[in-house]
Amino acid sequence: MDAQTRLELEAAAFRGLVGHLQNRKDVQNIDLMNLAGFCRNCLAKWYLAAAREHDVAMDYDQAREVVYGMTYDAWKDNYQAPASEEQKRLFKENAHLHAVIPGAK
Repeated sequence: MDAQTRLELEAAAFRGLVGHLQNRKDVQNIDLMNLAGFCRNCLAKWYLAAAREHDVAMDYDQAREVVYGMTYDAWKDNYQAPASEEQKRLFKENAHLHAVIPGAK
């Protein structure tokens, strides 16, 4: 496979993942973090880090809007449920497994 085809396939996979997450508004970020160690915010941070590597002017809020398909505030107001005590416990317990995203801070 040549580099351009690989890049196009990776981009298509990213768009598929983002589209799926945008359609699954019922899935909470904390559940994604607890099960997979990453969430929509992590994906936005990877996107932001990549933008910075390519000298594309972007901030975290803009990157989150790409992933969420809306502003983060709109997402929180319309779809984010309060985290349960169990979800919070698991989040802390599994923190060592959470995604590390260099270049996104």
